[in-house]
Amino acid sequence: MASKWITEPLQGVISYIAKGIPPAYVEVECENTVRVLNQKCNRDFAISYVESRLHDLSKRSVPQEKYLQDEDILINSTGTGTAGRIAQLSNVPFPTIVDGHMIILRGNEKVTPRYLGYALKAQQATVLQFDEGSTGQTELNRDRLLTEIEVSYPVSLEEQEAIAATLSALDARIVENKKINHHLEQMAQAIFKSWFVENAPDDWDYVDLGVVTTEIRTKVKEQQIPVLSAVKTGNLVLSEDYFTKQVYSKDIGKYIVVEPNDFAYNPARINIGSIGINGFDSSGCVSPVYVVFRAEPEYHYFLSFFLKSPNFQEEVRVRASGSVRQSLNYGDFALIQVLYPPLDVVRKFNFQYEGILSTLRRLDEENSRLAEIRDTLLPRLMSGELSIADRSDVK
Repeated sequence: MASKWITEPLQGVISYIAKGIPPAYVEVECENTVRVLNQKCNRDFAISYVESRLHDLSKRSVPQEKYLQDEDILINSTGTGTAGRIAQLSNVPFPTIVDGHMIILRGNEKVTPRYLGYALKAQQATVLQFDEGSTGQTELNRDRLLTEIEVSYPVSLEEQEAIAATLSALDARIVENKKINHHLEQMAQAIFKSWFVENAPDDWDYVDLGVVTTEIRTKVKEQQIPVLSAVKTGNLVLSEDYFTKQVYSKDIGKYIVVEPNDFAYNPARINIGSIGINGFDSSGCVSPVYVVFRAEPEYHYFLSFFLKSPNFQEEVRVRASGSVRQSLNYGDFALIQVLYPPLDVVRKFNFQYEGILSTLRRLDEENSRLAEIRDTLLPRLMSGELSIADRSDVK
C-alpha cells in the first residue's frame, strides 16, 4: 500500500543551503588546490568537471561544510538564462567546492537525497523564473526558491528511493549510451588519423581549401529563418545536433544563409574549430563571423575531420587578424592548404565511418526517447499522480 504523501515548501525539507566562495584561482594543480565548479559545469541536469578550475587553499581556506558531498544538489545562482539551472552530483571524485555563482543544497531526514534532487528537477522551469536584476546581472531569488517551490513526497523513505531509482535507471541508460558514443567517436578519429595523417602517402596532393570549396555569401532577407550556431564539440556526427536554434538578432540582415548540407566554420580565435553542417531539411542562417561554404558531398566526412585537426586549426590561429575579435575572412581562409586524397580512398573511409555513424545516430535517437520518457514521468511520479507500481517495467 502506498504511503501517505505530504506537500510543503522547499525550506521545510532542507538541512543546508549556502553559496560557494570567491575562489583564488590558480592554473597548476598541487597539494594546496581543490577543484571549483562553476555555472558552465551545470548543464542538462548534470555536472561536468571539464570546465572546472582550481582554487588555492593557501590563499583562502574553505569551511568544511562547503566541500561538496555525494548527492549534493547544485543550483546556478546568477546569469541570464542560467540562474536556476539544477543538477545533482551523484559522487564527488576528489575534493571539490563551488564558486559564488552556485548554491549548494542538502535535504533533511524527511527526504532521501536522490528523491529531493528529482523533485527539484521536476520544477526546473519554475525555478528558472526566479532570476531578478538587469541583463547580465541576474540573481536567483533564494527566498522565492525556498518558499514558492513546494515539494511533494511520500512519508515512506523506501517509496521515495524506489521512485528515484526508476528515474535513475533511465538516466543511467542515457549516460551509458553517451559513453559508447564517445568511444565510437574516438574510434572514428583514430581511423582518420591513421589513414590521412600517420600513413598518408607522400604523393597525395595538398590544395588550397578554395579549390575544393565554394563560398556562400547569401544574406538573409526574411525574419523567420532560424538562426543556427555551430557547436564547439568533439562530436563529429553530421546531424542537426551540430546546430542549435538561437534568438533572432537585431542585425539579422547581416547573417548568412546556410542551405541544407552547407558547412559553417567559426574561424574566430575565441572559438576556433567550431564546425557544423546544416543537417536540417530547410535553410537556416549563421552570424557573419562564420565562414559558410559548400563542398563535394563525398568529401563532407573527410573535411569535417580535417578542418578540426590541430594543424589546420593552428593555421587558422596564425592567419586570424583583428584588434578585438580576431577572425578570418573566406579569402584568407580559402588559402589554407588541405590534404586532397583520391576519391576512391575517401569512399572507403566514408563506408567505414557510415557504419560508426549509424550507431552514433541510433544511440542519440534512443537517448532522446529515454529523456522524453524521463521528463514525462518526472512530474507525475514526484506529485504522486503516478504510482511507482505502474512503472515496474523500468528496471
